[in-house]
Amino acid sequence: MFLVSYFLTIILILVGVAFTTLLERKVLGYIQLRKGPNKVGFMGLLQPFSDGLKLFFKEQTFPSLSNFIVYYISPVFLLTLSFTLWVLFPYFINVYNFNFGALFFLCCTGMGVYGILLSGWSSNSNYALLGGLRSVAQTISYEVSMALILVCMLIFIFGFNLVDFMFYQSYIWFIFFSFPLFFCWISSCLAETNRSPFDFAEGESELVSGFNVEYSSGGFAFIFLAEYMNIIFMSLLSCIIFLGCDLYSIKFFIKWTFLIFLFIWVRGTFPRYRYDKLMYLTWKVFLPISLYYLLFFSGVMVLFI
Repeated sequence: MFLVSYFLTIILILVGVAFTTLLERKVLGYIQLRKGPNKVGFMGLLQPFSDGLKLFFKEQTFPSLSNFIVYYISPVFLLTLSFTLWVLFPYFINVYNFNFGALFFLCCTGMGVYGILLSGWSSNSNYALLGGLRSVAQTISYEVSMALILVCMLIFIFGFNLVDFMFYQSYIWFIFFSFPLFFCWISSCLAETNRSPFDFAEGESELVSGFNVEYSSGGFAFIFLAEYMNIIFMSLLSCIIFLGCDLYSIKFFIKWTFLIFLFIWVRGTFPRYRYDKLMYLTWKVFLPISLYYLLFFSGVMVLFI
């Protein structure tokens, strides 16, 4: 039952990724007051399938001086990590239940940086290498504050199991007494998934396309799928931790969709940050805030329990 439910989840998430790209194109089209490539079929519903066919039927090229094996394996590694994260989807019946789910999440996100670094380095391209290095520095920096914010929330549930967030938020959502932390968390999620305004690994203006510049066809599609699966997972995790985690309710999926929309909304609204400001933000803003909240919440729990 575990394998069946897991594979079913993966198939549905892949379909979700396809239609998230359609949602992104439509939202960006409306934000920028323009038409986009989102009109194939009824309401553009066939557009994701045409995009997928186009990607996988393109010619597979590779740089002649690249490190061939690592170059081919790194997109697969990124996609595998994204698939692995979805083991944490909080089911209730007949499915393997993680008692250390939060720690597993931190391990998987920590490994993600290797895929980007290897894909940038193995291409043997200066632009790709610079994009990979930027992404490493960014991801490692934001992981620190992200882990601390997660620990702040785990204090309230006395464990690492994500399902427990549902039981402890029956009467009040955690967002109501950790509102600043929620914004720090969302910003850290944007930085972790290399999304605008923190998309320095893919800075078109100076790095052509960043770490994935030498990839085409299936390799690019795998990197693309991994990025969007991470976006959907981060939205799910934000919903679980801060917004009630009412898994039985349709409201949970509405909140989840809204958070995915938030990622796209931010992309269409904000310009790219400056790199030194990016580092300043995490080390001098998010890190002190999360540390203060950690001390405050742990002090409150010691006093009242």
